[in-house]
Amino acid sequence: MNILILGSGGREHSLAWAVNQNPKCDRLFVAPGNAGIAKIADCISLDILDGTAVLGFVHINAIDFVIIGPEAPLAAGVADLLRASDVLCFGPSQAAAQLEASKFFTKSICDAAGAPTASYGHFIDIQSAKDYVHQTGAPIVVKADGLAAGKGVIVAMTLKEALDALDNMFGGEFGGAGAEVVIEEFMDGEEASYFILCDGTDVLAVGTAQDHKRVGEGDTGPNTGGMGAYSPAAVLTDAIAEKAMNEIIKPTMAEMAKRGTPYQGVLYAGLMIKDGVPRLVEYNTRFGDPECQVLMMRLGAQALDLMLACAEERLAEVQVNWAADYALTVVIAADGYPGPYAKGSVIRGLDALPATSSAMCFHAGTAELDVGTTAQGGRVLNVTARASTLANAQAQAYYMVDQIDWPEGFCRRDIGWRAL
Repeated sequence: MNILILGSGGREHSLAWAVNQNPKCDRLFVAPGNAGIAKIADCISLDILDGTAVLGFVHINAIDFVIIGPEAPLAAGVADLLRASDVLCFGPSQAAAQLEASKFFTKSICDAAGAPTASYGHFIDIQSAKDYVHQTGAPIVVKADGLAAGKGVIVAMTLKEALDALDNMFGGEFGGAGAEVVIEEFMDGEEASYFILCDGTDVLAVGTAQDHKRVGEGDTGPNTGGMGAYSPAAVLTDAIAEKAMNEIIKPTMAEMAKRGTPYQGVLYAGLMIKDGVPRLVEYNTRFGDPECQVLMMRLGAQALDLMLACAEERLAEVQVNWAADYALTVVIAADGYPGPYAKGSVIRGLDALPATSSAMCFHAGTAELDVGTTAQGGRVLNVTARASTLANAQAQAYYMVDQIDWPEGFCRRDIGWRAL
């Protein structure tokens, strides 16, 4: 098969790495890709938000299967255009991708499905939002309604933080994403990620993980797109996962189908778990980043078979083959992230790192220039390892981190701490 993956981050590098191991994959293209992806696939310059351009590339290059990595092309309806042209595609329709693209849409689906989640208010003007915050008090969670690259969520521990967040969101910090806000009850507990493939009818769980969203050790400091992850998530036991599937996931999928927008693709449910009870924090309509990296490290080549079964609406015929192993990824970010950061610094030592089925440095924000591999993003590298215990996976990942010569980067040194 000729396969095209859309995206340029660490998630897409790990997807390409897993897909490339499967003998079904003859030729692999990634648009636009990055310096790491270029070592295993043909990286192409393509506007991945332009469905017509994507479709044109598909026809010219006889692409058999398209995997959409990030959220923006989904919200732009790229999957719809591909499906309308009978191109096999992994990723939900524009209407179904509203589960991520609009926090308020998700809340209304949860209300209709009876799925347990935080109580909330939805606001389109700042004064009403501020009145709600004053009435409710802190701690409280303020979310930009639209897509904000994983950073449009402020967990405000004080009234001032909440009001400042509203000023920033309505003031345009997140562009159009903050023109509407959802304000939620603060849920305490432990957060974990649950990944489910959905083919419009059937569902299949494909793993659990725990992200580390805050920039500082011990989960302190501002929210980021994610500073590291491990899989499986100890807190998300089989019993809790089953409860989440029956009370949250399946009712959501049934409600989506009932509305005429069946969900096809991977559904990422962020769950808050307290006293063995899961509640929905949010849905994402793609693999998490960096959770995808640990899932792909554990799934390997079968990831392609599972995504194909999902796209071909035959999930009922397949199952996931898990090894009794653990994977852990450490994000190395540019100094200053998640605030302003510099681009263009040179990263050395990457060529000496292992590249095996149990140790891989996935590139998230890099470009290959005359001077060498350079940093071109906030989150730049995802150093990932797999082992028979979580402690060993953590030790291997940090051993690899320490081989990288990049003074302009930093990482958290405690990824996996809640389970170790």
